Amino acid sequence: MTQAVVGDPGERVPGRWWTVRLDAVGRGGTAVRVTCSRPACAEQRLPSTAAGRAAAVAHLKAHLRAVPAPRAEAYCACRAESCRAHLPDTTGRPARTEPWRCGGPVVLAVLADREGRWWQAMECCSRCAAATPGAKTVGASRTPAPRTAGHPAPATTGVGVPQFSDHQAPAGTAAPAPTPRSVPARRRPRQGKIAQRVVPHDLLPDTLRDELIELGDLFRAYQRREQPDLALLADLQERKARAFTAWAGVTGDDDLREEARRAEQAAATIRRQHQQRTGGVTDGDGPAVTRLLTAPTQWEYARSVLAHVADHAPLPGPEARLLALMLTLRTAHTGTGNLVGQDVNALNLTDPRDLVEKLTGCGWLSLPGTVDDLLASRPENPTPITVPSLVPPEDGTGPFTFGRKMRPKLSGWAQRVVTDKKLRKTKATAGPRLLALTLATRTDASGRLGPGGQGIALDTLTTRVPVGPDGLQDLIDRLTAADWLTDTTLTDTHLTGRLTERVLPLTCPLL
Repeated sequence: MTQAVVGDPGERVPGRWWTVRLDAVGRGGTAVRVTCSRPACAEQRLPSTAAGRAAAVAHLKAHLRAVPAPRAEAYCACRAESCRAHLPDTTGRPARTEPWRCGGPVVLAVLADREGRWWQAMECCSRCAAATPGAKTVGASRTPAPRTAGHPAPATTGVGVPQFSDHQAPAGTAAPAPTPRSVPARRRPRQGKIAQRVVPHDLLPDTLRDELIELGDLFRAYQRREQPDLALLADLQERKARAFTAWAGVTGDDDLREEARRAEQAAATIRRQHQQRTGGVTDGDGPAVTRLLTAPTQWEYARSVLAHVADHAPLPGPEARLLALMLTLRTAHTGTGNLVGQDVNALNLTDPRDLVEKLTGCGWLSLPGTVDDLLASRPENPTPITVPSLVPPEDGTGPFTFGRKMRPKLSGWAQRVVTDKKLRKTKATAGPRLLALTLATRTDASGRLGPGGQGIALDTLTTRVPVGPDGLQDLIDRLTAADWLTDTTLTDTHLTGRLTERVLPLTCPLL
């Protein structure tokens, strides 16, 4: 192979460069056109983008087949445009006299747009090809025969000379014969890098070396992505952890073992971030569940509100507990909020007027007017309410740690649970609705009750839902009839079972 020589470009042949483009024909349609920068290539029109991309790739491959090898006497087609090797030297060293810094054999490089809008091929030196992001080398030049008086230079259209598709041989000239392929020289295994480490070319076994080199390429390709893919990144980190563990086992290098441990931690962290962003937690091979509350921190906030109301219930009984919980969610951030009559009436309480009067009578709730005014208020004119125990003291610290924007999310989640259409259809009372809220926060990712699906202790349930063991079975039956629960078993100590797939989006899984 001939090395690209730095010198006057006039002494050499300019490198060839051509582009195949894919563009829309017009607005409002799906038709596209494929054009090529070579003059002899006619425009093609296709009915869809997929068909256009296939035609563009096929056209580019046809050009590559017409050019068996790049010319050794060519200099870089990229010149000084978008080429890292040709950028000005900013290191402070004396300015170079030559306008470019090329090196290595002349190669044929192929570039493609990430969005599939254009494809390019060019003759350039191997250094420029390596410095161009996304470039792939599809061929390299061979050393030309020396020119002597008895052996003049070959003609431009002779046997073995590469031809572009728009270059036609003169009449009477035989078609160029294919250039015989030379037997490639034996090369040592490709050397790669991963995590700023060079993968030794003699690393054994070969499968480990190939895995490390491939992982390095995949990580670099991921860094060039326009949009992150956390699931893909987590998979790469897990593969890296396994590969580095094997590498450490071969070499005995403790630094590699530490790098494997960091990769394992990174994979776990990235998977949690992916779950928090998507709100999806998969159950085995099943699809991800998109939850109303999307992040584990939000699930913990919901549990903290239920625990607070259970510890600070102003009145006994499930109806008072349910109403206090809903009012707490309305006023959790500042101790104040707005309420309308429908918010109270939708809970199907036995006597909502009497219950609200009891809450105001004991000082737990404060209203600007009468209870009748509250129950008659409408969304266009809500009633302001205050829960004095939730008003932050002077130091600003309240019973909850979530912020102002989180409060309506939690309140909306609880409202969706207690006003579930099947609970309304079965005219569920406060007990089943309160139990539904409790169970929604005490499942695993697949909806099985309790940590790891082992069930919920009865003392935990009776703390959250103020009923006796006999009354608990009735509430379970009502939720089963409302398509909330299935496969339940109530023992002297635990409740086991699972929530139905219908209500999984309302759950807050235990991690």
